[in-house]
Amino acid sequence: MASELGDSAAGALSRGPLTAIRRTSALDTVRARISLAVDLGLLAPGERLPNVRATAAALGVGEITVRRAFSALEREGIVRRRPGRSGGTFIAEQPRLHAVAESAAYREDAARVRRLIDERVVMEAGFAHLATARIDAETLGLLDAAIAEMDAATTWADFHTSDKRFHSLIATATGLPSALAMYTRVTGELYCYFLPYTMGYLRTSNEQHKQIRAALEGRDAARAAHLLSAHAAELHRTMYVGLTATDTSSEHSAPAPEHARGG
Repeated sequence: MASELGDSAAGALSRGPLTAIRRTSALDTVRARISLAVDLGLLAPGERLPNVRATAAALGVGEITVRRAFSALEREGIVRRRPGRSGGTFIAEQPRLHAVAESAAYREDAARVRRLIDERVVMEAGFAHLATARIDAETLGLLDAAIAEMDAATTWADFHTSDKRFHSLIATATGLPSALAMYTRVTGELYCYFLPYTMGYLRTSNEQHKQIRAALEGRDAARAAHLLSAHAAELHRTMYVGLTATDTSSEHSAPAPEHARGG
C-alpha cells in the first residue's frame, strides 16, 4: 500500500511530468501529509505519531526534515510535543483543520494518483499470475515473516515498511529481471502521495495479504491475480483521493474512516 520527495521517489518524480507536489519542498510535503491526514480523520486527536526515524522512513524523507516539520506543525497547532521517556509527538487534542495550504498540491494531483493506482492494479495482477508458477518455499517463508511483522506493527510507519517488502517479494517471485524495477518505479511515484492509515484498516489489509499468500502457495493463479489486483484497486477509495470530501467527481468514493464514522 503504499517513498516520498526525499530519496528514490524524488528521482522518479524528477523524471516524470511536472506535478503539483514537485513544486512543494520536502519539508512542506511532510507538513501537508500529516495535516491532510488529520483533516480526513486518519489521525485522531491525541494520537501519538511514530518516532522521527520511523516517520522519515515511511515518508521517504530525511530525519532532519521530519524534525523541522514536527516543529512547524506544533507552531501551527496541529501537533503537540511532550518531552521525557513517555513523551513524543502527538496530534493536538483540538488540532487546527485545513491549516496547511500546501495540502492543495495533493488535490491538484488527484488525476495522476488515480492513473498510478490503475497502473499498479494491472501490474500486480500480472505479478501474481506469474509468481504462482515460480514461487518457492523460501519466498513463502519470507512472505510469512512480512505478514507476522505487519500483525505485530503498532504504527502505520512500521506497517508500511513490511508492506513494501511483501509486495516486493511477489514482484521478485515472478522471475522477470525487470519486475522489481517496475514495482519500485510505480509504487515509488505512488508513495509520494501516501498518507497515514488507521491501524484498524491496516489490520484488515493484512488479512488480505494472508489470502494472497495462500493463493500463491496453492498455485491458484486466477485467484491470486484477482485478490492482488483487488487489493491494489482499493487504493482508489482508501487513499486520500477517495477520502477527500471535495473529491465528488470520482466514482471511487469511500466512506469515512472507521473512527470518524463511529466504529
